[in-house]
Amino acid sequence: MSRFLDKAAIERESDHTKGWANPWKLCTVTQVEELKSLINLLPIWASLIVFATVYSQMSTMFVLQGNTMDQQVGPHFKMPSASLSIFDTLSIIFWAPVYDSVVVPIVRKFTGHRQGFTQLQRVGIGLVISIFSMIVAGILEVVRLHMVRKNNLYDAQTVPISIFYQVPQYFLIGAAEVFTNIGQMEFFYGQAPDAMRSLCSALQLTTNALGSYVSSLILIIVTKITTSNGSIGWVPDNLNRGHLDYYFWLLSVLSLINFFIYLWLAKRYTYKKGT
Repeated sequence: MSRFLDKAAIERESDHTKGWANPWKLCTVTQVEELKSLINLLPIWASLIVFATVYSQMSTMFVLQGNTMDQQVGPHFKMPSASLSIFDTLSIIFWAPVYDSVVVPIVRKFTGHRQGFTQLQRVGIGLVISIFSMIVAGILEVVRLHMVRKNNLYDAQTVPISIFYQVPQYFLIGAAEVFTNIGQMEFFYGQAPDAMRSLCSALQLTTNALGSYVSSLILIIVTKITTSNGSIGWVPDNLNRGHLDYYFWLLSVLSLINFFIYLWLAKRYTYKKGT
C-alpha cells in the first residue's frame, strides 16, 4: 500500500503536457504522507465502533430495563429510567480529576511515561471497563428475571427491584468514557497530520453515530433469529417474558472479541515521533 501511494508523487513527462502538473494526477510528498497517516488511523478507528455500540445501550436497553423496575423514590416521586444517565455524568465528573491527579502520578512511576499510560493503553482500559458494564447489566437482568419467575410477575408492569440497582452499570459506562473517549480524542488529534487534525477529530466522533447503527443492526439480527419458529425472542415488548440478559451477554462477547482485535492493532501501531 505504501509503495502504491508513493507513485502518486512520482513525476512523469505526461504530467506537464499542458505546461503545468495536474493536481489530480501528481501529488506532493507531503500530501502522500498525510494520506498514509490517515489510513494508519483507520483500523484503530474501526475497532472503537463496538465501544460506541455498548455506549449506545445507555439510552436504549438500559432505559427499557429500568422501565420494568421499581422507580418509586419516596411516597410521591418516581425516577424516570432515562434520567439515570445522570450517574454516567457524575461518574465522568468523578473519574476525570481522579485520573489526572491520582492515577497518572502513580502509573507514571512504573511506566516512566509522562502521561502514565500511552494513549492506546488508556483507550484499551476503557474497552475493558465497558465489557464489565455489560456483564453487570446482564447480572442485574438475571436477578430481575429470577424475581419474575419466582413471583409469577410475567405480566406485571413493575418488578419489585429498585431502579437504583442500575447505577453500577451507568457508573462503569462513565468510567469507560473517561478512558476511551478522552483517550481516543487525544490519540486522533495527536497522531493526525498537522493539516488534517480537524478532519481526524471529526472522524473520531463518527464512531458514536456508527455505534448506534451497529446497535440497531445487532438488535434486528437478534430479533430475526430468536423469533424464528414462533419463539417470543430475546427482546420482546414484554421483557419479563424475554431474555434481555442474553442480549447483554452477546454484547459482552462481541466486546471481548473486539478488545483482542484492538490489542493486535495497537501493538502494531507506530506512534509519530515526539508522542
